[in-house]
Parts: sequence; C-alpha cells; structure tokens
Amino acid sequence: MRALNLFVAAMCACALAACQPPTKAGMKEVLLVGNSAEPLTLDPHKASGTWENHIIGDMFMGLTTESPAAEVAPGMATSWTTSADGLVWTFHLRDAVWSDGAPVTADDFVAGFRRLLNPETLSEYASIQFGMKNAEAVYEKRLPPEALGIRAIDPKTLEIILENPAPYLPQLLKHYTAFPIPRHVVEKVGSNWIKPKNIVVNGAYKLVRWRTNDLIEVEKNERFWDATNVCFKRIFYYPTNDSLAAERRVRAGQLDVNTDIDGTRLKFLERNLPGYSRVADFMGTVFLTFNNREKPFDDARVRRALSMAINRDFIADEILRAGQRPAYSLIPPSVANYPGSAPLDWARDEMPKRRAEARALLEAAGFGPDNPLVFTYSHRNTGDNPRIAPVLQKNWSDIAPWVRVQIQGVETQIHYSNLRTGDYDVGDGGWIADFNDARNFLFLMETKSRDQNYSKYSNADFDQLLAASDKERDLIKRGKMLAAAEQLTGRDQPMAPVVYYVNKNLVRPDIKGWVDNIEDIHRARYLCRK
Repeated sequence: MRALNLFVAAMCACALAACQPPTKAGMKEVLLVGNSAEPLTLDPHKASGTWENHIIGDMFMGLTTESPAAEVAPGMATSWTTSADGLVWTFHLRDAVWSDGAPVTADDFVAGFRRLLNPETLSEYASIQFGMKNAEAVYEKRLPPEALGIRAIDPKTLEIILENPAPYLPQLLKHYTAFPIPRHVVEKVGSNWIKPKNIVVNGAYKLVRWRTNDLIEVEKNERFWDATNVCFKRIFYYPTNDSLAAERRVRAGQLDVNTDIDGTRLKFLERNLPGYSRVADFMGTVFLTFNNREKPFDDARVRRALSMAINRDFIADEILRAGQRPAYSLIPPSVANYPGSAPLDWARDEMPKRRAEARALLEAAGFGPDNPLVFTYSHRNTGDNPRIAPVLQKNWSDIAPWVRVQIQGVETQIHYSNLRTGDYDVGDGGWIADFNDARNFLFLMETKSRDQNYSKYSNADFDQLLAASDKERDLIKRGKMLAAAEQLTGRDQPMAPVVYYVNKNLVRPDIKGWVDNIEDIHRARYLCRK
C-alpha cells in the first residue's frame, strides 16, 4: 500500500508539473510573452484590443497578412486582381487546411464576413468593414446576408465588391475582423467554437489553455501551411498590466518579451539590460474622449477649454520621456498620403494664455465659483496612463479653483467597456491604426462607427466629407478632403489628442526575426531563438 501511495503521489506530482508553465526564459522552443492586458475574448469578430490581436493574429490568418516588418504580404490568398474601376477584387487562395485537416475555402471567408456583419454577433468593430458593398445595410438588417458584396466563385476563388474604391483594401484585410471562420465547427458548436476544446485555426498556433488573469498557452499548428518555418513549438502569454513588475520578470529571466516599457526606465534599461529595449515610431495616438451625450460635455466650449489646458509638451518630455511627441491632431505625421490639417489656432500659444482662454470659455458656458465644473477623469490602469492622470488633473485645476477633477483608474477592458456604453465623463484612450491611412483615425468620430465612436460625436459636414473622400481615387485630393474633415473636429474637440505613441518593447537579444515597425506587429511565426 505504501508503495502504491508513493507511486500515486509521484504520478500526481508529474501531472501537476506538466500543467505548470515554464518559468525560465531562453528555452529553445518556448516563448514567454508579457502581453500588457488580459484579453476579453480571442474571437476575431469580437476582439478590439492590440493585446488580443497579439494572440489572435498568431492563431488565424486572413487573405493578406503581415511581413516581419508589418507590410502587406500574401496570406491565405497568394494573389489578387482588381477591376478597372477599383470596385471588384478577386482573390486566389492557396492550398491550406484548418488545424483539424479540413480545407480552408472561399466559403469560410464568406461565412466570416457574414458573421462579422450580423448584429447578433455584437462585434464592436464591424463598422471597419463597411466599405464592402451593402455591408452597412446588412448590419442594420435592411438587406439579407446574401446581399453582402462577397461570394465564393469556387472553393479557391473569392470575389469582394466594394461600395467605393479602396486602394488600402489589402492592408485592411490583414485585420482580424477579416479572418475566416471554420464553418464546419461554428455551425456545430456556435459561440463555443473559440474554446480550447473546440477551437480550429488556420494560423501558426492553436489555443491549448486559458487561465483567466494568469496565462494563455498556444502550441504550434503542425498543419499550418508554413509550419516548417515556425520555430517555437509553444508560447505562453501573460497579462502584464504593471510594466515595472513585467520588467523585473524580464530581468529575472521569466519573460522573453514584454510589450511595454515604462519610458522613465529607458536609460536604466539601456545600462542594465543592454540590447533589450526596442523603441520605434508608432502609428498611434493617446487621446482623451469627452462624453458628448451628457452635460456639460455636450458643449463644445467645455471640451475646447479642457483640451487647450493640457500641457502636452510637459507630458511628452517630462512624464513619458521615450520619444513621444505632443499631439494637436489625432492623425500622426507618419500616416501615408495625408497632408495634415491646419494647426489649431491656440496650439502655439504659451500655457498662461491658453489657461486664460480656457477659463473664459468655461465662464461663457456658465461655470464659476457659484457653479463649479466637477467631473471624473477615468484612465486605464496600465502603462504610463496612471502617471499622466495627475498631470491632467493639475492642468485642469490650474484653469480656475472651481474646476475640480476626481481621478479614477480602471482595468483596461472595463474602461473601454465604459467608454462604449457612455459610463464616463472624460476618459483616456489609445488608438493604434489598423491600416496606414488617415481614414482609419477619422473613423473614430464618424456617426456610423457606433461603438468605436466613444464620444458619440455626430457632425453631418464631417460625415459628408468622409463619404466624399471614399469616392475620390486621386490620393492628393482625397488627402485634402480628410484634412478638411479633421479640421472640423479640431474646432469641436470631441476628442483631445495628447501625444503620439512610440512602440516600446523589451525583447531578449537572443530572439531573432523581430523587426521594429510603425504598426508594432510581430507575429510569432517569424521569431526564432539564436
């Protein structure tokens, strides 16, 4: 009996050990990734965060995909052609299979887009694909799903029809909303298809385990079409809300990669972890959004006053200190084919003058000693955001003693949920472009963007300019239209840009294949250990 007990104990210990993730970075075939936040979902049609994209993009692949430098590369489609008017695109699919061996077909893409644009899917990102013919009408149930501008010509040929020419379509099709779904699984188990016991993928990695707020484990998909060139057999993603704690784990050899760095620590890291810090320009902006649905933020004077009182230079140079630049426009200067909008009339003024003008605006809106402006500023409890919050609080209280601001830190997923539902006064946010085009930034303030339009800003002139730009094929004329649209939002300030992002990662020097890029996308299938 004692021998049996010892045997059982040994077996239990082995089983327990097998369930534990590795704790040592640098293992040849295992990659340990600190991933900034806990995903709310890994369903490509329901996700909305970059931290979710890091994982989803390792498991699935669209018609196009990213190169190591995040440029457009053939994905499930090996080639494509476009009609003379730019409206009809024909994609030719490669021979590929799902992880259960079933072929990936054009019908899987048709099913994916129909699911995305079914309002019952509750995809907050569906509107990004409204450029497809009849997409908005299908989403609003004014037309049946079959009216959507997509069809399978045969199992290996897919046709997409657009409402307007979109030369950036190959970039947009890299996005996770454009990923296919395994029809044969989704039709059988419904929304449970994404669970580890059911999931079928067409990308390099398959979900094995998800322990909420602890880890997500994926393993190499041996049936992936390019599996012979995939080095890591297993990846563990850890939610690392605290960038300092994640840095300590990297220094202790418990993480190979962390997807954020506290900017104030860069010089320290360069001295103590030489070769680990990776900092590059980024196609993204940190912004504040005002709840236009509620008083007093339905008044543009209040929004402008709070925006002009922000000391962006101080935040960029003294708080963040990692190369970020002050932002007076939502669209970063690196965006392609965009001339930039005219600068705000107050952007070059010194802070004392801006504070005085802000005070005058608030007084004109009815605020003062007898009617103080009191509101809550909500921010994400991750990265640099908690350090920016007290600076904003001070900037606003400097306008007048009767401006009173309470700070509230919130978990990232809950914070964005609050923004979508309007449960906030003023909130921070960050936007990382889905494709290199100014339209993808301005879409955040378009009336029809729904959940992604956190402020619920609605301006008919702005919407008309965006609609007209969609029909313009001359890139110079189109850029001027988009700049005019942004100029309107500069006047109304539904959102207040704060700084332009840089992407900051800690990466072990023995990881090869990591290429710094403005999209900060680094698919694990390109990474290896030296």
